[in-house]
Amino acid sequence: MKSAVLEELNLITVQDRPDPVCGDGEAIIEPQSVSVCGSDVRIFRYGNLRVTTPTVIGHEVAGVVTQVGKDVSNLQVGDRIVIGADVPDMESGREYTLKGMGNLCPENYAIGYQLDGAFQQKMKLDDFTVKYGPIVKIPDTLSYDEACIAEPLACAIHGLELAQMSLGKSICVIGLGPIGCMILELSKYFGASKVFAAQRSRKRLDMAREFLPDARFIATEEEDLVETVLKETDGEGVDLVITTAGTTQAQEDAIKIVKKRGYVNLFAGLKNQPPLVIDSNRIHYKECFIMGSHGSTLPDVEKAVQLLAAGKISAKKYISKTFPLSEIQDAFMYHESRAGMKVIVKPQQGE
Repeated sequence: MKSAVLEELNLITVQDRPDPVCGDGEAIIEPQSVSVCGSDVRIFRYGNLRVTTPTVIGHEVAGVVTQVGKDVSNLQVGDRIVIGADVPDMESGREYTLKGMGNLCPENYAIGYQLDGAFQQKMKLDDFTVKYGPIVKIPDTLSYDEACIAEPLACAIHGLELAQMSLGKSICVIGLGPIGCMILELSKYFGASKVFAAQRSRKRLDMAREFLPDARFIATEEEDLVETVLKETDGEGVDLVITTAGTTQAQEDAIKIVKKRGYVNLFAGLKNQPPLVIDSNRIHYKECFIMGSHGSTLPDVEKAVQLLAAGKISAKKYISKTFPLSEIQDAFMYHESRAGMKVIVKPQQGE
């Protein structure tokens, strides 16, 4: 089989590898569509403490089950599935897993990190993943390209729910990449009363308009975000700010524009950015809540598939370009160019 192997930083090559052997408690899937996540590119460029090379990365996957071990009862050959990235360690007995918060396990096991990734033609789900992984079957009406969007959509759902988004609240999304646009779309289902959408570049901002045309779009190269939001909310700010741009500036602005007793979700982590310096008095007197969200859980993935299957979130609008596995490095370059939204790699193409 063909596998895209991350050999070292900035080097990924497509190689012939032996087919994986399916154990009694394991399953083999053939990934059909794998969308490129920003974290995949960060691993490619900078590495990750949970990733040891050489390895296969990729976690936003939709595929078909081709083999199951004799002890597997929850999957069968022919099942069309998606898998959430975070696999909870249910055998640890830790509080987080017992309360359904497996994404907070200290080990933070994840597809494409410690566990086998999806940028390959055949992918093994070990017995740990088969038993505890957030595996969700997808209907025949949902294409594999559409279904692989479920993983990032689940993370967006998780972030909104954790930040207590609800009917009638106002929201500002800072950063209009794919996740930011998903949050824009989701905001209408959460009942947002007013939506601000901020993006540094006008080109990227214009790409985002189709996802929620009636939002108030702010190109921060041209308008001051803090001044605009405060002016248009009579100085009050918004109930929820989500930073999907991984910049210190976005986080600083978020704290300035959040309403009293509002929430700031520092959704995107920082990489190669100065640390955030907080004016704690601002938080103190606003009685606001500064929090983060990370990954997703099984219920989030189930909700994401339901929304996609019902056409409530149009996955096709996010898909800008597809590449065969043989051109995976080009797919990463396209992602970095910010020329589109989601880039999908097709492991079964390009032999």
